[in-house]
Amino acid sequence: MLDQFLAPENVVFSAALLLMLLIGVVQAIGLAGDIDADLDTDADGDFGFADSLLAWAGIGRVPFLMWLVLFLALFGALGLGLQQLMAALTGGPGSNLLMVPLTAIAAVPPTGVAARVVGRIFPGLETTAIDRDQLIGLQAEISIGTARADSPARARVVDHHGQTHQIMVEPDTADQIFQTGETVLLVKREGEVFKGYSNGDFYLPRLD
Repeated sequence: MLDQFLAPENVVFSAALLLMLLIGVVQAIGLAGDIDADLDTDADGDFGFADSLLAWAGIGRVPFLMWLVLFLALFGALGLGLQQLMAALTGGPGSNLLMVPLTAIAAVPPTGVAARVVGRIFPGLETTAIDRDQLIGLQAEISIGTARADSPARARVVDHHGQTHQIMVEPDTADQIFQTGETVLLVKREGEVFKGYSNGDFYLPRLD
């Protein structure tokens, strides 16, 4: 059995299974920390092709490390199975140049299905990645530099999930300047830059 796992045609798939186990162990003992990818969608408007493709693959349904574990498990298992099938049909294993990319492509659809199933069974595992437009209406703190019109500064904002985002902010009007440590209200986004008003310059509607 060990010889089969270490056979040259199976090394890539066996390595994927080993990596999957290592990631699982690291996650279990808590050494991974918070390294899940923040999969913000920067595209304006409706989902584009890339967003639809990511959703179909299951990316964003669960934390990225869990998605990777699912993919590695399916990639490794499918690869070993396909090599056995090739040996039974042709008398020998397939070339890695063919089998590795073929197996990687074949593993994506079931990974997407598995990610959606896991996300429904354990809703608490759903990723907290959000569309950056959802930061509009929140308050951000200028962390580095001074922000002027057409000269943004770095700021930090905490979303509704408690996740911190580093963004670039500039005043929405030319007569404002934001200093380091100042809190501003994010009112809109233009590309990668957010526009804001200083904490003392915006007014909430009165409820009479």
